[in-house]
Order: sequence, then C-alpha cells, then structure tokens
Amino acid sequence: MSLLVVGLSHRSAPVSVLERAALSADAQVKLLQDTVAAEPATEAAVLATCNRIELYADVDKFHAGVAELSTLLAQHSGVGLEELTPYLYVHYEDRAVHHLFSVACGLDSMVVGEGQILGQIKDSLARAQDLHSAGRLLNDLFQQALRVGKRAHSETGIDRAGQSLVTFGLEQLARGGDVQQWARGKKALVIGAGSMSSLAAATLARAGVAEIVVANRTLDRAERLAQILMDGDDTDVAARAVPMESVPGELTRADVTVSCTGATGLVLTAESVAEAVEGRTPAPAAGPGEDGSGAPGGEPGPAAGSGAQRSGPSGTGLGSEDGCPLELSSVQGTAGFSVQGEAAVAGMAAADLEQHAAWVDNGSVGGAQRAAGGTARQGQTGTLDPAADTDAIAALAATVATVGRIPERRRPEPVEEPQRPEPMLFLLDLAMPRDIDAAVHRLAGVRLVDIESLAEASAGAPMAADVDQVRRIVSDEVAAFGAALRAAHITPTVVALRTMAADVVAGEIARLDGRLPGLDDKHRAEITQTVRRVVDKLLHAPTVRVKQLAAEPGGAGYADALRTLFDLDPETVAAVSRAEDSTTEKDRGPA
Repeated sequence: MSLLVVGLSHRSAPVSVLERAALSADAQVKLLQDTVAAEPATEAAVLATCNRIELYADVDKFHAGVAELSTLLAQHSGVGLEELTPYLYVHYEDRAVHHLFSVACGLDSMVVGEGQILGQIKDSLARAQDLHSAGRLLNDLFQQALRVGKRAHSETGIDRAGQSLVTFGLEQLARGGDVQQWARGKKALVIGAGSMSSLAAATLARAGVAEIVVANRTLDRAERLAQILMDGDDTDVAARAVPMESVPGELTRADVTVSCTGATGLVLTAESVAEAVEGRTPAPAAGPGEDGSGAPGGEPGPAAGSGAQRSGPSGTGLGSEDGCPLELSSVQGTAGFSVQGEAAVAGMAAADLEQHAAWVDNGSVGGAQRAAGGTARQGQTGTLDPAADTDAIAALAATVATVGRIPERRRPEPVEEPQRPEPMLFLLDLAMPRDIDAAVHRLAGVRLVDIESLAEASAGAPMAADVDQVRRIVSDEVAAFGAALRAAHITPTVVALRTMAADVVAGEIARLDGRLPGLDDKHRAEITQTVRRVVDKLLHAPTVRVKQLAAEPGGAGYADALRTLFDLDPETVAAVSRAEDSTTEKDRGPA
C-alpha cells in the first residue's frame, strides 16, 4: 500500500474555486465513506479548512488512485472534474508525508507559522477514526504530523514568523497598526460559534473590545461562547448572545464584525451592510467635476472653447466624450477606474476597443501636446506611441476573437483612487465559502478583509530564519517516518520467519521424543534450549540486517526477497500483519 494525497489550496487555486469547492461536514463524511468503498483505497482522511481541501488515502495503485480521488473530490465538491483538475496537486509516498508535515508546521498556511492548523488536523483524524476510515498508516501519519507540528512550535520561533489567521486578519483591519489600540473600546459582533469564531471572539476580548455580541443559528452555542468570554480571567469584556435574526439590528451598533459560519450562501449582503452604516458615515463631498462630468448632477459642463480639457480620475487630461464607447458617468466613480486601464475595457468588443483606443489617443496628454505645439508640462504622461498602440490593439483584438471578450487581469494597472472616508464599520470574513458579499469592498465607510485579501496581503511576507529551521525539522522527520514505515513493512515477514523457525524446532523436538522415549525432562529441556539458541543465532544477523536495509529508500523489495528465500506462506505474513493492526488499534489513544 502507498500514501497518496490529492487536493487544492490557496496556493494552487483562486479563492473563487476554493469557495465553490468547500465541503460541508456532511459532504466530508460522505467523501470518506465513498473513498474507502472505492477499489484503489483502503484508508482515507479529509483535511478541509478555509483555504485547503485535501483527501489522503492508502492506495494500491497510483494512477487509478489519482483518478479515483480526483473524481470523488469533484463529485462531492460540486465543481466539475474538468474545471477542478487544473487546480489539483498530487503528492505520493515521501512527498505526501513531507506535505502533511509542512502543513502541520504552518509552512503551507496562508499566514506562515499559524498554529490553528494543528487543531484542524486533529479534528480531521478524529473524524476518520470515528468513521473507521483511518487504518494504521493514516493514524500513524496524522499523529506524527501533530507531534512534528508541536515540535516546530516549541523548538523554533515559527510563531514569530506569522500569527493565526484571526490575528493576521485583525492586523489587516487595523492597517498594520497596534491591534489593541485599534480595538480598545469598540463594539464587536461575532457571527458563528464554531472554532474559528470562538478564536476570533477570544482574540477580540484580549485585544480590549468593550462588548462582544455572539450570533449563531443555534442560540445555545452562542450563549455558551458568551459565557466563556464573560468568565475569562484575563478579560473584562461584556458579552451576550443573540439569534441570527438579530444580526441586521446588531450590525447597526457594531464597530467590527467577524463572520465565520458554515452557511452555503451569503450571511451579509452588500445591501444589508450599506443599510447598517447609513446615517453614521458621512457621504464624501462631491465637488464640481469629481464625478467626471465637470458639472453638478452628472451632466457635461459647457466647453471652454474647442480645445477644452477635463481631468479624469487618473489625473490625465482627456478630450471630450464624443467617440468614447464607455459610459463614463457610471464607471468613473469606481475605485481603481482608469479610462486607459484594462479594468475599463474588460469585456469590450473588438470594434468598441478600437474606437476606445482611438479616443484615448486623441484625448491623451499627447493629443493635448500636439494641439499646443508639443509643449509638455512637468509630471504629465508623454506622447503615446501609435505603433505600440496598434500592436497592443491587434493582440487584444485576437483575444476577443478567441474568447469572445477581453479578460480582466487580477490586478489592474495602478491608478490614483479617490480618497475614501475613514471606515466606520470593519468586517472580517474568515468563512469559505464567503459569508460577506465581496461587493462590500466598494462601500464607503466600510473596510472588508476576507480570505482573498488575506492571501494577497500575506503573499509577500518575508521568511524568517525560523522558517528555515522548521524546514530542516520537517526534512528530518520525513526521513525518520519513511524509515520507520519501511521497517514496519518488513516486520510481519520477519515475524513469520521466526514463527516458522519455532515450528521447525518444535517439530524436531517432537521427533526426538519419539526416537528417545526414555529421555528425562531435564535433558529434553536442555536439548530444546540448545536448538533454539542455534536457530536464534542463525537468524539474528540476517533479520537485523534486513530491517536496516528495508528502512533505507528503495528497501521495500527486501520483504519479498525474504519471503522467496525462506518460502514463507503469504497468508501467514498477512495474518501477522492483521494481528498487529488489531493490536495497534486497541492500544491507540485519542487523537
């Protein structure tokens, strides 16, 4: 049997795919049951967190195992196999062990070094044990992963390299400032009462918020969490529980809201958040020209002569709207909008694109320079290169012909954004799939941090020396686990060999009794002991050596060689292995 893991995470898939592929608790149970029922797999465990979905299995065929596990993931996630496949990764044998140990140490987390993953691995193992889908291999693997993770946190400063996702999220809300200073005196709303929400509530309480309101579909769980917060020795926060129906009203009072539920739909829509901040967030003053119209009410102002210019959002002088295929009045107020940027032309047809490009060129600073005799003011953009523009337009037009539209890049070109008012409501969405509508990002007076923005914020985090130390620990532990696994693989064969030798000794002593019936007990015992010592000495060096060889990479074949040389019955070896698995299962403690 061989260890195989198939999965996807924030490193391999966009948040939108992870969000759709998220597995509910019931879906995880069904996935485990279907996996062990499939032909290639005998054991299975699912590790599902807010930013990863991984299926571990003990399989007897690699290619069949990959195909079966990928198909099962697609079926239970609801994302088609063809769509899911490009985002899947596969790890096998030692690489699979290395991957799980790295995950347990927080090296593969969105926030490097966060320790919450250890609890999630423990829950994953407990679920597999309850369903009897974890056998000897996965039990040993996951329990060792927990030990490796704890060792990494105790022997290194990996905790300094990163924090829990909750802490990192709160730091992002505070824009990198001191979380305690930012949180002090605020009213907090926590939606959900699971492990992540409980961690968020406890973190907010320690940070110094004045009040925490816990909302949950099961009110009893919310009340228990509120009571735990009230009873905490290190905090004096006021906490109370409310049903989910009270969330809209509580949202109007909250300064910061953290949501992490198992809901499949949105918990907070953009409309509900807008209603919650209405009346307490002053609308930004809109002076003449700020809406891109040059006059109040969004109507074009009078031209100051034929050469009149307007200043667009990007600060670049533009000509009149005549000939521009964009509806400027509806899009110029959008954050990140630039009439020359890719965000503006995403999805535009080829003919409209050429019209837009011509309009930009005519209305650019270069056009203004040509009209003014080529004089450029300091800080303005230079003349556009018509040849370069032609090539770019041709390339984009070819894209349109292929896919039917211009795909918008994940990160449009940087532009100046209109100044937004200071946030009055802070939202942290830690759910997968998301609890809070992504459209909230566009609301004035609201700051939303979600899984996607956390991934972007943590992408450039520097690696500390402690991370390198943890990587060395992982490498050493992977080598040790592999050696132990290979050595354990040959143990049933060695036990079967010694059992066969003991049977041979017993048979020969029985023959001796028949030939020497008058042999007294003292001499019979001495002869029996002597024969056993001879057999043990003959077998000692070969069995010790074969265990050493089997523990080395590529040593799996020594068990087969031993069975062939001594003509061992394969069923006897299998019986020994089953007996060891049964004993291990009885002796195994809780995860």
